[in-house]
Amino acid sequence: MIRILCLTISIVSFSTTLFAEVTRFEILTREDFAGGKSFGETGVYERIAGKVHFELDPTAEANATVVDLDLAPRNERGHVELSADLFILAPKDMSKGNGALLYDVNNRGNLLALRYFCNGKSSNAPETEAHAGDGFLLKQGFTLVWSGWDGELLPGNRLRLYPPVVADAVTGKVRCEIVPSSDTKKTVINWSNHGSYRPTKQGLETATLTHRLLPGHPRVPIPRDQWSLTVTEIEDEHPGQLPKIELDFPAGLKKANIYEVIYEAQDPVVMGTGFTSVRDLISALRHGSGANNPLPSVARTYGFGVSQSGRFLRELVHGGFNSDESGRKVFDGIMPHVSGSGMGSFNHRFAQPTRHVGQHDHHDYPPDRFPFAYGTQTDPLSGQTDGIFKRALENDTAPLVFHTQSSSEYWNRSGSLVHTDPLGQQDADIPENVRIYFFGGTQHGPAAFPPTAGAGQTPGNPGNYKPLVRALLVALDRWNAEGKSPPPSRYPTIRDGNLVAWTQNATGFPDIPGIRYPGVIQQPSWLDFGPRWKDERIVDFQPPLPRGDYRVLVPRSDADGNDVGCLPPPEVAVPVATYASWRLRREDAGAGNQLLSLNGSYIPFPQTREEREKTGDPRLSVEERYGSVDGYLEKLEALCRDYVRQGYLLEQDIAPIVETQKNRVEPLFAESNSAGQDAE
Repeated sequence: MIRILCLTISIVSFSTTLFAEVTRFEILTREDFAGGKSFGETGVYERIAGKVHFELDPTAEANATVVDLDLAPRNERGHVELSADLFILAPKDMSKGNGALLYDVNNRGNLLALRYFCNGKSSNAPETEAHAGDGFLLKQGFTLVWSGWDGELLPGNRLRLYPPVVADAVTGKVRCEIVPSSDTKKTVINWSNHGSYRPTKQGLETATLTHRLLPGHPRVPIPRDQWSLTVTEIEDEHPGQLPKIELDFPAGLKKANIYEVIYEAQDPVVMGTGFTSVRDLISALRHGSGANNPLPSVARTYGFGVSQSGRFLRELVHGGFNSDESGRKVFDGIMPHVSGSGMGSFNHRFAQPTRHVGQHDHHDYPPDRFPFAYGTQTDPLSGQTDGIFKRALENDTAPLVFHTQSSSEYWNRSGSLVHTDPLGQQDADIPENVRIYFFGGTQHGPAAFPPTAGAGQTPGNPGNYKPLVRALLVALDRWNAEGKSPPPSRYPTIRDGNLVAWTQNATGFPDIPGIRYPGVIQQPSWLDFGPRWKDERIVDFQPPLPRGDYRVLVPRSDADGNDVGCLPPPEVAVPVATYASWRLRREDAGAGNQLLSLNGSYIPFPQTREEREKTGDPRLSVEERYGSVDGYLEKLEALCRDYVRQGYLLEQDIAPIVETQKNRVEPLFAESNSAGQDAE
């Protein structure tokens, strides 16, 4: 039976600030998940949905780094109010759970943990067995929590934050880079489903639009009378909802070209409250505080984030938000996944959380900025001394970290800067509570199989790191709960000769017929955002001014073109193809020979020796390597079992991996055998 609870009770007394951050939970739905299905020994799960309400003391030291919080409206207690959407999957009998809470930082309002750990069907309101997938997290006994943290999302089926709005008449320049995926005459200036800051009257009149083919080209102004901006106000019960803004350009925007709108905006929201909302929610759930808290307290807490969400976790720790207002640790451990070396546009005036940095698109935003590494370093460009852990080490709230990512992050997200100095001259010192796992021969998110080329010169990379991520989450929990040492970090290093310059001569990538090696890479700059950026996090220069470049490195290649020194998924470690970490755009897709953002390549080996010799391919054929399907599967299973012994894979995942790869490679050997019979 569904229990609908509309709870609006507030905390009456605020005589202590100990648990004042979460004022109340508003539970709108509480029901059995997946029709009451039992998940192993954990049993039935509950599906809990609603909102969580917060108050922040703008004078508290723990909130001092939230930009513009002091300008937000205050209630009669002198506090700033905000709220967020909330979704929980929890064991109905919490005593049967494992005592651990896993907070999945949603990505642009979308829930990802069930997809990544359970192979579940995508949903932002999971309710069926299909959404639970194989139920891995639930059978393990985790309590799963999601909440809204991004205040720029438009209303819809996504988790949102409802942040406070700056009370004073504050204005500033906002820049929106637009890279259309197809030719069009009209487009939103932010991503789809995202609002944009409201232009002032003068801002609409004086806005500028520029065009360039490639990021290194000069910006060419487009006359103001050739385009217009349309502002659509969004009906919403929450104050501060950003409008939808669209660019109309009758002459037509060209796919993959770079356009840039700059205008004066007003009414900034206090976007940095995204960090305090997560901090205070997890603290309340951990300690059982907040009116109408739907859960008992939990013993252990972990944060997981994919891409943008992984960058969010890194900046949460860097900003000091892994310590609640009472100085207690919030997350015991975090797993920033495919985050590269970046943070984000999360906590500054007119912040745009969805913006990132790539080789061809979305440049000159704050995500790729010093510090990049977890340990403290001195930036030779800016002169600053900092590290992701610097504040957390000062107040003893540094979490355990499993930094996991695809090898595509080396090319697309400056991944090497996580474990080198800013100029790529030497390996960084990795703190004792950090492990780094780079999944060699993979892309940002695994491509479907069989992979297709799309806008690329090669098919996408289907290398699947998700089974490794599952095992590592279990290892992270054991490290925290039992003190059991996790598997060793796996990433290439300068000292071992496996982390090198990105040129083909340096990597040793083979000359494969028909394959073009990249002539570009994403390399961040030290950007000058203006005189108020360092101390006030206010951008005065739009676009910012590059003052120097950091240096990124990439893994060395083996004779097949596969990455060395990383932790490859089993099918990459026992390959039937080159699983490259990069992918180039086709000329007819626009921006030819630039990196197709976040993608890798799948370049099959020749099937037979005859084919290899005919094409001049330097890589051994599938036939020469393995002889038969059985020969291949024998090596694959042996590799899987070795990974289990080392802690990189779970025993339960061997059979599915072997079965999947068997189905994928059988056609290769069938064609090879057919070719051999024809030759006879």
